[in-house]
Amino acid sequence: MITFITVLQQVLVLLVIVSVILSYFMDPYHPIRQGVDRIVEPLLSPIRRIVPLVGMLDFSPLVLIILIQVVANLLVRLLFSLR
Repeated sequence: MITFITVLQQVLVLLVIVSVILSYFMDPYHPIRQGVDRIVEPLLSPIRRIVPLVGMLDFSPLVLIILIQVVANLLVRLLFSLR
């Protein structure tokens, strides 16, 4: 179970990074970008409502990456303590 959480954390962080990179280079209607956005956007939307834009910069992906890592670390520590 701990391995699953760690792998899921890594995949989600990678998808967020890929989403940010694709947003600079790829058309929003490209199938690959739409597929990545279908996974990442539901996670980013609540954060975007709370975290304001700073100029033209959107820090919500960074906040999401930090939240993913914190939640994964808490779950792993909880599972270790239950052993």
